[in-house]
Amino acid sequence: MKNRNGQDPEFSAISRRRLVKYAGVGATLAAASPLAAAGPAAADDNSRDQGGHGDSGKRVWRAGDHHVHSEYSGSFDTSTNPPKFIKGGDAVYPIVTNAIMAKHFGLSWVMCTDHGGPTHSKVNLEQAYPDLLRSRLLVPGVLQFWGMEFDAPALDHHTLMIPHHADEAQQLYELESRFAKNDPFPADPGRDTEAKMVEFLKAAKDMRRKPLVIAHHTSRSATGLGVYGQDTPREFRNGNNAAPDIYVGFEGAPGHQAGPLNGGARGGYGNYPTHGGFDQMTARLGGVWDSLLGEGRHWWITATSDSHVHWTRGGSDFWPGEYSKTHVLARQDYADIMDGLRNGRIWVGTGDLITSLDVSASNRGNEASVGETLTVSRRNRTDVEIEIRFRPLEGKNANGDRPEVRRVDLITGRVTGPSASLDTDTNPTTKVVARFGPRDWRREGKEYVIRHTLRDVEADLYARVRGTSTDEAEPLADGKESPWDDLWFYSNPVFVKVR
Repeated sequence: MKNRNGQDPEFSAISRRRLVKYAGVGATLAAASPLAAAGPAAADDNSRDQGGHGDSGKRVWRAGDHHVHSEYSGSFDTSTNPPKFIKGGDAVYPIVTNAIMAKHFGLSWVMCTDHGGPTHSKVNLEQAYPDLLRSRLLVPGVLQFWGMEFDAPALDHHTLMIPHHADEAQQLYELESRFAKNDPFPADPGRDTEAKMVEFLKAAKDMRRKPLVIAHHTSRSATGLGVYGQDTPREFRNGNNAAPDIYVGFEGAPGHQAGPLNGGARGGYGNYPTHGGFDQMTARLGGVWDSLLGEGRHWWITATSDSHVHWTRGGSDFWPGEYSKTHVLARQDYADIMDGLRNGRIWVGTGDLITSLDVSASNRGNEASVGETLTVSRRNRTDVEIEIRFRPLEGKNANGDRPEVRRVDLITGRVTGPSASLDTDTNPTTKVVARFGPRDWRREGKEYVIRHTLRDVEADLYARVRGTSTDEAEPLADGKESPWDDLWFYSNPVFVKVR
């Protein structure tokens, strides 16, 4: 029997001894990291400034991570029937350790996204979920979503985020057992088709409590620039057409960003690299992301850790929030965080280059922010005022640095409606309309402000912003440089509709 919060009573009766035991795990791991010394103070200061752990009733920028692995990303012994699950076969940390470290690095929300596998739906239901409930009690300051790294039919992995409610475990079990391509045992090749993916999205769309689906490391299997692997623009369009309020975006900055610190590639992109830590589908000006926005699609980008094993212990990962953050404008509330992700109230950044970013478009007293649409009339003057506000990091980031913004770009593209081809991967109208350096912004309180006028706007468009600590005109293909020396932030778009 469950209480009104959907928790078994036994989980509500955790002893003080167990609290100390679990908290000690996180403290030990934190102390083991040479990055930990600079992290907590900076994170705590920033979260107070932004209200990240403060006023839960106010919408402010709340940093989080929707792609984090625990020891339930394991392996399977398939010599037995049913297969035997082996904990810690891939990722190694308990769920509560990830939550402790997320809080340590300034996150307000986090999501456990473990790999699937044969009969993994039962592992999630019977083993992982009870640990999540314990972790929620042990680390109440961090909202901890339930879900998984969904082994999507015909595609690479995706976030499957379940709304927070009493039957969340059963909802995930239903979707994973019915649609995850690796869940059947013996394997079922019929699960691994795009038609099955669309069927999954339609089933999710019809649920009373709607989940979210976000694509992971979309070009990790790509063999060149514009030469895609498991994930293609066509599949994104088909999925978004089937469930536009469910399938809402992809990781702009994938995880595994610490790879170069151990001689590997950022993101684990061993064939074709990331650019400034961002996937080519996002970083390429006028590329896949811009082609989707040019259709008017509400398709958003995020940034995650994909944490499995910390780089100081031989892995390629940072802790949740240590390097990459997805900032959502929301209350400290499960439903509002999901609403912000669903509706694009998001900006993303690496290395805590900045701690807040607001982008708005206005005309004759009307205003819209990221994820929203400003409507202007041709009968009136159609100048659109763009305002960019960002707050620099006041302390030091997790590497002990105090990074500085060297440039901010304002990017626009035309919105022309659905493309003639589902395979379209460019938007030739996308351009950087203005570049700004430190002499171009002025300080207002703790923020820097940039204002720019788009003159005589006569057609639908979108505007988005990016910034960097580098002097690269466009983000360059990544080599073995330290990720701490190559920091970027991106806003999601604000749309302008002319009528």
